[in-house]
Formats: sequence, C-alpha cells, structure tokens
Amino acid sequence: MAQLVVIGGGAAGMSAASAARRVDPALEVVVCEAGGFAAYGMCGIPYYLSGVVPEAEDLLAYPPSEFRERRGIDLRLHTRVTGIDSAARKLRLSPAGHGKGEIHGRPAADQVLGYDALVVASGADPVRPPVPGLGERRVFAIRSLDEAVELRKLLASGTVRRAVVVGAGYIGLETAEALVGAGADVDVVEALPRVLGSVDEPVAALAQAELERHARLRLGARLDAVDMGGTPGGLTAVVDGTEIATDLVVIAAGVRPATDLLIQVGAEHLPDRSVVVDEQMRTSLPGVFAAGDAVALPHLVLGGPAWVPLGPAANKTGRVAGTVAAGGTASFRGVVGTAVVKVFDLEVARTGLGLAEAQAAGLDAVATDVVSRSRAKYYPGGSPLHVRLVHTRDGRLLGGQLAGREGAAKRVDVLAAALHARFTVADLAALDLSYAPPFAPVYDPVLAAANQAARGLAPLTAGGS
Repeated sequence: MAQLVVIGGGAAGMSAASAARRVDPALEVVVCEAGGFAAYGMCGIPYYLSGVVPEAEDLLAYPPSEFRERRGIDLRLHTRVTGIDSAARKLRLSPAGHGKGEIHGRPAADQVLGYDALVVASGADPVRPPVPGLGERRVFAIRSLDEAVELRKLLASGTVRRAVVVGAGYIGLETAEALVGAGADVDVVEALPRVLGSVDEPVAALAQAELERHARLRLGARLDAVDMGGTPGGLTAVVDGTEIATDLVVIAAGVRPATDLLIQVGAEHLPDRSVVVDEQMRTSLPGVFAAGDAVALPHLVLGGPAWVPLGPAANKTGRVAGTVAAGGTASFRGVVGTAVVKVFDLEVARTGLGLAEAQAAGLDAVATDVVSRSRAKYYPGGSPLHVRLVHTRDGRLLGGQLAGREGAAKRVDVLAAALHARFTVADLAALDLSYAPPFAPVYDPVLAAANQAARGLAPLTAGGS
C-alpha cells in the first residue's frame, strides 16, 4: 500500500493529510508532529494566554480522535523527524516532547519510516537573539500550544506581576496585550526605531501610540542577557545595560522558515531559507511537497516568490499539497500578503506592498494617505480611520494599509480583492461599496482614498499603461 507521510501537525500539515484522505481513501497517511497538539489555531494563542479563550482544547479544530478514528489518519504526537533520505525515501524519527513518542503506540526509540510521497509542513521557528540566559525556566517563545499551556499555568499561579516582551511585530504586540490582559505590568523591547516593521511609518505610529497607552515601550533597544533575579522565580532582563526586574520574558523577535531538513538534502530555497515550490506545492526533490510557513509562495504583486507566513495560506497550500501528493489535481495561485492585527483597541491591517517594499522592488511607487471616518459623522460611535494606498505614479494599485478602532479589518479585504483583480486606483474608486450610517460614510474611506490617489496621478506618456 502506498504511504504518504506529513511532517507537521499544524494547519498546513493536517489540511494536507485530510485532503489526501479525501482523494484516496486507501492511501496510508501518517502525520508526525513533534508537539503534543495538532490542528490548532496558532493565531489564537494570545487570546488563550489572556483568558479570552478559556481552555487550550478550545483552539483545536478537531480532537486527535477525529483524525485517527474517523478519518483513518495515523497521527503520531511527540514524534520528531530528524532526517530525510530523499534518495531512499526514508525518514529518521525520534521521540520528542516528554520522551513519549507515539510510533504505533510503543515507546519510541529512533526509528526509520519509509514514504512514497512526503509533505513537509514544518512551519516556522522563533528567532532567538544570541544572548545568554534564554534557557531559563521563565523565558518563553510561544510558537507552540504546548509552551503556551505552560505559560498559562504560570500566569494563573498569581506570581506574574511584571513581564518583558522582546519584539514589537505582530506576535510581540499581541503577546503584550495578552499579558496586560492577564494583569501583568509589561515592557516591550524593540531593536528597530519603531513598532510593526511590516507597515509604513504613518500607520505604525498609530499602533505605537496605542501600545504606549497600555505598556512601556523601549525602541532602538536590545536584550543583552537574562539572569536569575533576586526574588524566588524572578528574572532580570538586561536591556542596553539597564537591568529590568521581571517575572517572565517572552521572545517575540520574529520567525524564520523551519526548513533545515529540506535544505540539508538539497531542496531549492530562497536566501531567507524558505523553500521554493511550484503551483502544485512540489519542491525540487522527487516525491517531496512542502506547504505552509516553510515555503515561498507566488506573490501576485511582486510577480515572483516571496515568504509570507500567514495562516490562511497555510491551510490552502496544505490542501493543495495533500491533494496532489495523493494523485489528485489542485494548484495554488498565490498571495498578496493580507494581514490584520489587534493592538489593544486598534485594528491595524495591510495587504500588498508597503511603500518601502514597492520602491525596493524597483517600482515607481508613491503613497496616498486619507483620514476618514468609520461611520457617518452624525452616527454615534464612529472613529477616525487612516487609509494609506500604495500605487504607481500612473495608477496601478500595489498595496494598502489601514488603522482605526473599527473598520480596518473589514476594508482591507476590499483592497486584497482589488489586488487579485489587478485594479488601478481608478478601478478601486469606481467600486459600488455598501453604505449605511452605522457602518460607513456615504463615501467609504477606501473610496475616499482611491479618489484622492486618482486625482494625483501623473498623466500617461506615449506607450504608458
């Protein structure tokens, strides 16, 4: 019987396994997951930490029994893949977690597992700065539900009054909010001169102001070390030579593709170590597919592969990889990099390219900024909404960013759809968007920004488009 093995039990991995099972009910499907949970919402972890989500199991899309008993998938938790022999089509497995691998229900010493097709959905690993002390018990990186469970227990113990978060990107800001919600006094340390490096300065400034309403922010600062503190269980975070007494440290300095296994056996990859795949999620290795945060995906605005590690693409690419690996037909068109983050009471959203990204790609790009209202001005409860459109001087839409207390998350999807359709700003301005005073002004903020951008366009020259 043919055997498909999936490395990783996250969104991409379990989507791949389930899709393969639908295509070929007779196929033997094995999933090897190093942690103790599978098929859970990684993006829900901050809300579990804060208590908004009561139980870790609430983040599971399905319990393990759904895959093992109903879908016939051999899901092996606490089982780490430590090597790939692509020529022999074999994997080396070892127990992970607490030393209790689940290889056919027996305690797992290192074993070899053969495959006919392989899907690597190994995700991304946290970036850990090269400083001493990160092995201390109260230092966390929060890239797995297993680790989040341990941190939640610590928060529930009532011993955490102070916390240091290293990094002010999406994960850092969500974690800071979660810790404040859990009652901690929080310092956020960021090496860059601003928060949210994935958005442009005017939008990042709004996020920074919102963060500083709830936590202390140290920009342009670096973590030097973590030492055991003077109080039982306490720590000292050394930041640019200054000691900060704290009860825990969370490292949220970004992530990198977890692709060592593939690169070691010669898989084609980008300089950032994301693995190159085709539209069917095939790697350059025979019989090996990859999906999720480990891969570079076609970027529909850039026109080439780019690493954009986001949850929706992980689910979609996993489904494509599993379908094709099992003998079916599927393809993945690409991404435009659409994301939204909640920063306390502020929504911050982006899609496509920022201005610096567009200019770095050699595009003749400019930005148009408009501050509008989330609702009709006379309707109670409205608030300012900042919209930034990034476009070429002759009107091609390249990206958009929004920030406000409501409405940013809804409207970024309009911009994402426009990018998929290759709109100009004039096309965007012509859209028939919904209107009612509780939800939008008669000229939606997206339309107001598009009209402003269209008015400032450079006239087309001969041969322009």
